[in-house]
Amino acid sequence: MVELTSTTPGLYPLPDDAKERLADLKGHQKSDLVTGDEGADVVAAYDDARETIVARQAEAGLDRLVEGQLRWDDMLAHPLAVNDAVETRGIVRYYDNNNFYREPVVTGELSPTGDLAADLAALVEAAPEDAALQAVVPGPYSLAELATDEHYGTGLLDAVADLLAGEIEQFPGVETLFLLEPSLATAPPADPEAASAAIDRVARATDADTVAFPYFGALTEETYVHLLDADLEAVGFDLVTEQETSLYNVNEYGCTDEAALGLVDGQNTQVESPELLRERVDWFRENTPGADFDRLYLTSNTGLFYLPVNRFGEKLDALAAAARPEVTA
Repeated sequence: MVELTSTTPGLYPLPDDAKERLADLKGHQKSDLVTGDEGADVVAAYDDARETIVARQAEAGLDRLVEGQLRWDDMLAHPLAVNDAVETRGIVRYYDNNNFYREPVVTGELSPTGDLAADLAALVEAAPEDAALQAVVPGPYSLAELATDEHYGTGLLDAVADLLAGEIEQFPGVETLFLLEPSLATAPPADPEAASAAIDRVARATDADTVAFPYFGALTEETYVHLLDADLEAVGFDLVTEQETSLYNVNEYGCTDEAALGLVDGQNTQVESPELLRERVDWFRENTPGADFDRLYLTSNTGLFYLPVNRFGEKLDALAAAARPEVTA
């Protein structure tokens, strides 16, 4: 029997009171938190905000709790933006929408900062003692695609994979690792074997169950086939943006023993009911008859930072309820 596990790909909106507190702290930069120069008031604001969103996930009853990435002003580019070997320059549009990040320009040798591990250590402190925790990390291919390279040349992807592996090796124990890989869908790799090898390098840095989660579309056949070669427990599917190609890939080429289903629209304020989400789960299973899944992660199709805080919370509630056995389609 398939196990349904409710979770999210992180990237949460800041709680309203945290927005107000941080707006009052003139001239601060979220990414300065890694330097230790931000001051106790900024640290306290983010600590309180983290506690709020961790408590909200626990209240909803999600099976995996995430840190929320509230500090990630540069979104998926964050691990590069806080690195000493990277210069942040002009503002760049984020995946053809109305969100932006500072262009990370790699100018020297990348080495782990411990920034992501520190956030996860704070999650451990904020979460209920018996909670199952999930780390959220940009995948190496997407992170390399978001960057500009002035140092490595053809070796950037490998360097980014090594950087992420080094960051992950510092993590406290977590149950699951979500590697967010939207660029696999939006800019299919010219060398999908190299992209898969980079993801494999990162996945092998942890004992956690690792999920490669593309979004903003479906993967090309070649990209999907090579992704299955990586050491992954699960691959993800954005079933809000693209259903038929996702089904085709599973039915034609198979799948991992687990899968992550992007069922909730992370960019639309309309809240899906738990019953509708279970209908979508059943539809996916009925239309992939050759697949025998041990676990399906029920999640949003993108990060949730696009949403108002109240709608964000309601979508957490729907995801958690949809994974409970008493919900029927």
